[in-house]
Amino acid sequence: MLEVGKFVTATYKTGEYIGEIAEPAGLSKVAVRILAVTKHPEQGNLHQPYNGGAVMFHQRKALAYTEIALIALQVVEPFQGAVPPYKESLRAAFDVMLAELQAMSTQWAERSLGELEDLRKEYQFE
Repeated sequence: MLEVGKFVTATYKTGEYIGEIAEPAGLSKVAVRILAVTKHPEQGNLHQPYNGGAVMFHQRKALAYTEIALIALQVVEPFQGAVPPYKESLRAAFDVMLAELQAMSTQWAERSLGELEDLRKEYQFE
């Protein structure tokens, strides 16, 4: 089922992606080549989610196009359908996260919005 070249959905940290199996699966992880973004990673500290006052508040980028990530087998599922272009999928996932954060009024949301504005420049969205 998780054969090299097969398309999958995968969760990595707090982001979700469509990719293809790049190498045969190991006992607990599989190498996935990223082809599209379905959910942009959340900003902040993974160990203190939704805490805007966390001392270590990290900017989290989406995995890059064709980047290979070792992903736990339990969060990898087969994918059926057309794979959207990476840049379009990144923009759509980014816009969804931006809208969700703008609807919140917490310190975490405010800090996350600041990080996303920096990422917007880096991603070179027009």
